Amino acid sequence: MAKAAEQPIGSRTGINLNAEGNAQFTSISGAPVERLYTEADLPHEWQPPDPGEPPYTRGIHATGYGGRLWTMRQFSGFASPEETNLRYKYLLANGGNGLSVAFDLPTLMGRDSDDPLSEGEVGKCGVAIDSLEDMETLFDGINLETTSVSMTINSPACVLWAMYLAVAERQGADLAKLSGTLQNDILKEYIAQKEYLYPPAPSMRLVVDTLEYGAVITPRYNPISISGYHIREAGSTALQELAFTLYDGIEYVEWALRRGMKIDDFAPRLSFFFNSHNDFFEEIAKFRAARKLWHSVMTERFGAKNIRSHWMRFHTQTAGVSLTAQQPKNNIARVALQALAAVLGGTQSLHTDAFDEALALPTEDAARIALRTQQILAYESGVANVGDPLGGSYFVEKLTSNMEEGARSYFKKLDEIGGMVRAIEQGYPQREIAEASYRYQRAVEAGEKTIVGVNSFTVEEPPPETLYIGESVREAQTAKLRSLRSRRSNQAVDRALSALCRAAEREPAASHTGISSANTMPALLDCVRALATVGEICTALERVFGEYQEAAFA
Repeated sequence: MAKAAEQPIGSRTGINLNAEGNAQFTSISGAPVERLYTEADLPHEWQPPDPGEPPYTRGIHATGYGGRLWTMRQFSGFASPEETNLRYKYLLANGGNGLSVAFDLPTLMGRDSDDPLSEGEVGKCGVAIDSLEDMETLFDGINLETTSVSMTINSPACVLWAMYLAVAERQGADLAKLSGTLQNDILKEYIAQKEYLYPPAPSMRLVVDTLEYGAVITPRYNPISISGYHIREAGSTALQELAFTLYDGIEYVEWALRRGMKIDDFAPRLSFFFNSHNDFFEEIAKFRAARKLWHSVMTERFGAKNIRSHWMRFHTQTAGVSLTAQQPKNNIARVALQALAAVLGGTQSLHTDAFDEALALPTEDAARIALRTQQILAYESGVANVGDPLGGSYFVEKLTSNMEEGARSYFKKLDEIGGMVRAIEQGYPQREIAEASYRYQRAVEAGEKTIVGVNSFTVEEPPPETLYIGESVREAQTAKLRSLRSRRSNQAVDRALSALCRAAEREPAASHTGISSANTMPALLDCVRALATVGEICTALERVFGEYQEAAFA
C-alpha cells in the first residue's frame, strides 16, 4: 500500500475517498466494498447449504441447470398484432423457448388505440391490443397449450389475461395445461412505474381475483410476477429492489389470506421478476439472498407446508436503464455480463436486452444478437454445468448476508408503517428510491462512477439503423375498431359490461368452490367473448372503482 497507493475507479472525489483521503470502493448501489474477504468475514463454523436444500440460497434445484436450462424468454412486441406475431415465430424458430409480450402504452393504460389520449403512442413501445380479435391474431399459429407465454401488463392485467384465456379456449387448449406468467403487479406501479388506473384497494382486489381464479382454473400458470425490475429501473439500489419486491410479495399474500385463500393453494404459483445490473457480484448476492429470505417468509411468517411454496422462482431481465445511446454496441458487452450474473444467481428464465434499445425498439438483427448471447452462455461457457459455482466464495457469501440483513431492516420499517399499501400512501418507498437515484446521478456527473462511452472513453460515432414505428399502426387499429363495433352485438357488450360492474361492486368472500361469487374473472371473460374492447372494460371498472391520483410527497 505504501509503495503503490490504491487508485479509485473514477475521479478522486466524493464517494471514492474515505475520511483520510485514501481510495475507497463501493458497489454500483453505493454499498462499501472491502479490499479482501476471508473466512473471518463469515460466522464461525459457517457452511453453505447444498443446492436444492433449504433455505435455497444456492438454488431451488439440486442439479442447478443440469436437469433443465433456464427459459430463454425474449420480451417482444411492437406495432400491430400481425407484425408481432411474425416476430414471435422468428424468435421461436431461432431457439427461443418462451414468449414474453410487450404491450404498447395505450394498452398498458387501459385505453383503445382510437382514444384521443393514445395519439402518438400506438404500437410504439409494444404491441397494440384492443380486442379479443387482436389477441387471436397475436397468437395465430402458436399453440398456447404447449408454448409458455408471459405478459407484461399490470393495471389492466385481468382484462388482457381474460383475452389470452379466451384465445386458448378457442384453440381448444386445456386451460389446466397453460403455462407462463402474468405480471399483474400493481404495487410496483404505485412505487415506480406509475402505470396505474384505480386506487390501491380495488386494484389489489383485482389481483386477488386473478390469484383465486388461477389457483382453480390454470394451476400451472403464474397469475402474478412480483416485480423488482421497474423499481430498479426507477433508480433504486440493489438492496431496495430486493426489499421492496419481497415486501410487495408479503402484501399480496396478506390480501389473499384475508380473502380466505389457503397459503399452499396459491403460493407455489407466485413468481418474481428481477433486474440484473452491471455490478456483477452485487447482483448475484441479491438473487441468492432473495431465495433465502423468501424461504424464511413462507415458513416462519406464513407457515406454508408445501415445499414448492418455499421456493422463490424468478425471471430476470438485463438492465435497460444501463443501456447507453452513446456507443450503443458497448451494450452487447454490458448485457452479456448482466446475463452471466443472472445465470450464476440461479434465474429460472431470462430476457437479454438488445443493444439498440436505448434508441428504439430492437431491430430483428439486434433481437437475434440478444438471443444468441443467452445461447452462448448456455452452450459454450460451461456456467450451466455446476450448481451455484460461486457458493463458498467469502466475498459472495458476505455480500449475500449483507443483502439479507439490509432487507430485514426494511421489512421491519414497512411492518411498523402498516404494510406496503400504507407505505405507498405515505410515499415511503418512492422517497427512498428517489434519494438513491439522486445520489447515483450525482456520482456519475462527478465522474465518481464511470460509464464507458458516456463520461469516459468517449468518441463520436454514427447511430445504428433503428426500427421506426409510424402512425400507420394507429390508423389500422382504428379501422379495425370501427369494423368491430359495427359487426358485434353492442347490446351483448352492454349486458356483459353491466354484469362486470355488478360483480365489481360486490364484496368478494371465500367460497368452498375456491372462486368467490363476486370474482370478476368470469364476468371479464364474458366481456371479452362479447368483443368488448380493453378501453370499454377499463372505463366500466373505473365507474365502480374511481381513478387514482397520486399525492405529492415532500
